[in-house]
Amino acid sequence: MSPFEHGECFVLDDGGETDLDLGNYERFLAVMLGSDSNLTTGKIYRKVIEKERRGEYLGKTVQIIPHITNEIMARIEAVATLPVDGSQEPPDICMVELGGTIGDIESMPFVEALRQLQHKAGPRNFCLVHVSMVPTVGPEPGEHKTKPTQHSVKELRSLGLAPDFIVCRSKDRVSMPTREKIALFCNVPAERVLSLYDVPNIYRVPIEMLDRNLDILISEQLNIRTYRGDDDDMSEKDSPDWTKKNTAMTSALKLRSDSGFTHKWKDMVQRMEGAQNEVVIALVGKYMAQADSYLSVQSSLHHACIANDCRLKLVRIDSELIGSGDEASWAMLRSAHAILVPGGFGDRGTAGKVAVIQYAREQKVPFLGICLGMQLAIIEFARNVLNITGATSSEFDPTAVGTAKEAIIFMPEGSKDEMGGTMRLGSRATTLSEGSLAHRLYGSLTIHERHRHRYEVNPALVPKLEAKGLRFSGVDDTGMRAEVVELDDTSPDGHPFFFGLQAHPEYKSRPLQPSPPFLGLIRAAVEAKV
Repeated sequence: MSPFEHGECFVLDDGGETDLDLGNYERFLAVMLGSDSNLTTGKIYRKVIEKERRGEYLGKTVQIIPHITNEIMARIEAVATLPVDGSQEPPDICMVELGGTIGDIESMPFVEALRQLQHKAGPRNFCLVHVSMVPTVGPEPGEHKTKPTQHSVKELRSLGLAPDFIVCRSKDRVSMPTREKIALFCNVPAERVLSLYDVPNIYRVPIEMLDRNLDILISEQLNIRTYRGDDDDMSEKDSPDWTKKNTAMTSALKLRSDSGFTHKWKDMVQRMEGAQNEVVIALVGKYMAQADSYLSVQSSLHHACIANDCRLKLVRIDSELIGSGDEASWAMLRSAHAILVPGGFGDRGTAGKVAVIQYAREQKVPFLGICLGMQLAIIEFARNVLNITGATSSEFDPTAVGTAKEAIIFMPEGSKDEMGGTMRLGSRATTLSEGSLAHRLYGSLTIHERHRHRYEVNPALVPKLEAKGLRFSGVDDTGMRAEVVELDDTSPDGHPFFFGLQAHPEYKSRPLQPSPPFLGLIRAAVEAKV
């Protein structure tokens, strides 16, 4: 998936490289998903072909129906039993997102598989929520048009699926008469046609859905007992009104309890929306044409700002532009209270990033470097402090291999012949030095973060870098691979916050559990502003 076209690639604990949507699910639901949660056409076809080659179909003609659709159903049913919240208990509900648009050629086998799965599971064990765009036409305030929704539901019904709920995505609130019209023509009860309009804060969306009783309505559809009463009042459970329609289920009670998840979530949203202190963070990268190219990084910054009671103003700076000396880009950088250089691949735009890192180090602007950002911090230090002319990475300059200027090397266990499937991926253990900035940020000497890289710091260069004040405060489980780098922040003339990781901490940040490096960066930015 190209970050220029599709947004970021999200990495899971088990090393799965997936669509960024799985990152949204992990962040919003506080779950840990695996590669099997990302079901693609390629995976399905490969599995069916492998089975055919092994003779599992006993010489039968392999077809889309039943072989492909059966495999899709089998994979969904298998994933539905996998624990995702650390409890080792299977989930009560498995949510499946079928992306794209109804009628897309690519999704047809999946639509048919879901139709068969609905038939197999039964209507009380299957709930279909159809999300449909409701455009606004005409001058303000405009008129909501229902025809696209009517046609999409008609197409969906022609494929054997009928929605139980319709969620109307729109710029502003869809009126009740319009929702009633959709209900009439789409054969869905009016209370199950919900308006989900644009809100300034995406973290408010779950609250909006709770306010519309979506959790209760879905529970009724699935015949799951749901509790409707005061948040923590369980006395009603023994009353005659404790009926099948409005009675309690563990997960719904957990959601609606003020001592539980919803209360914390609402408090988080209120803090986010009520924050007055604004910090400016410069994000310097080369994938700036796509808003979602650094989605997890941006989300992590928001999480850390919430915890620090401040509001984020993100300044996106194209590394190629700033590398060319663009004065407007440099002006934006100088306005920032902190700087972040995220991960990436290739040498394009690296000159600008190195210049930005030098500025952050010399001007003592709080800095966080992630993956390639950390590697470029090593290169900058080697060039400008160790005076190694042309210090670089063998990724950018293959002729540097084996020379004194090779600051970043290709990992020995990697393969240079095949680009696919050769990266160091997934959650890895890192051991931190006691008393280091990293140790203070994480509060632990052993951490687990997700990785996605082929290159590492040249071990031969580490002693020279440390002799000049660059501290390597984290190593992998072998003790040989440098994973974390920092500058001294304890002395009066030290740097307030200069921190780099080979890992991608943004993948494990959550709204209610911000990533420690991002917390440190925002805290330093707040202090720098003062």
